Amino acid sequence: MKNLICIECPIGCSLQAEKTGEQWDIKGNRCRKGEQFAINELTDPRRSVCSTVRTIYKEVPRLPVRTNGEVPLQAIFEVMEQINAVTLDHPVHIGEIIIENVSNTGINVVATSDLYCLLEAN
Repeated sequence: MKNLICIECPIGCSLQAEKTGEQWDIKGNRCRKGEQFAINELTDPRRSVCSTVRTIYKEVPRLPVRTNGEVPLQAIFEVMEQINAVTLDHPVHIGEIIIENVSNTGINVVATSDLYCLLEAN
């Protein structure tokens, strides 16, 4: 049996998951979101990744970025390697794609701040 805490809503249900044959038996959830959360977490765990990338600008040496979806848990280190290899040499707007299809996940890394505005402010 696996114990999990659901993070799909503020309730934070304590879940118990047990595999019977090919099916997962989930207990403790107060809604369907909890059941789906547990199944996803046990069969294909995924996470959003937030980080920063280097820039060539002294005024703004790093720019915050994030994935625009969740990447498989086992790909996070490879995703971070690709993020750490980036150095922006031009201003970008919030939401602009910095790395397309990071680690072949179908997910993009996007800017979460507007480098144009940050440079103008300094």
